[in-house]
Amino acid sequence: MINEPFFLANQAGWIEVVCGGMFSGKTEELIRRARRAHIAGQKVVIVKPVSDNRYSETEVVSHDETSLPGITVNTADQIILLTSSAKVVCIDEVQFFDDRILEVVNTLANDGKRVIVAGLDMDYLGKPFEPMPRLLAIAEYITKLHAVCAESGMMANFSQRIVENDKKVLVGEKESYEPRARHCFRPPVDIKRGKPLPPIQKLNPQSHTKQDD
Repeated sequence: MINEPFFLANQAGWIEVVCGGMFSGKTEELIRRARRAHIAGQKVVIVKPVSDNRYSETEVVSHDETSLPGITVNTADQIILLTSSAKVVCIDEVQFFDDRILEVVNTLANDGKRVIVAGLDMDYLGKPFEPMPRLLAIAEYITKLHAVCAESGMMANFSQRIVENDKKVLVGEKESYEPRARHCFRPPVDIKRGKPLPPIQKLNPQSHTKQDD
């Protein structure tokens, strides 16, 4: 469910959290909200951690290749300095920041900014991914997104690691993870279960003739 508040420029700041598993559309939703705020005439700054360089060194890019220009930072404290003129601050892959992100996000909201953060709520073991649980606790608005399970086709809430690696933080894409439903989730590592999707066939209007009454 999308839980996006209506924002008025003279209102106090707040925190919105967009969370979920891999391939659930978190970054895509972050970009959508950023674009809407920009259309409304609000100054928007998008930030991501320097470790997230999968698609671009600077742009914030979703899995479906939707993108917006962004700023990369090494530490959470840099965010306050780089977003002083912004009314809306968007932070992607927030789970890659340390606990300082909590104070930074609170400071931004207390300064009257709309703060939108997106990130994983669970790690590859299915355990809460800090600092996301505490961000959820202090947020005014929360949106939980789901992917489609690569094995069953049902709603996917978990991120299944499919490569041998025991690091908690492993930045990767379809070569490293699959979305899985609860009954298909096999931590810590499972074999790849998903199959390549066939292309959606286009209908040929000429192949359908109107029958006479």
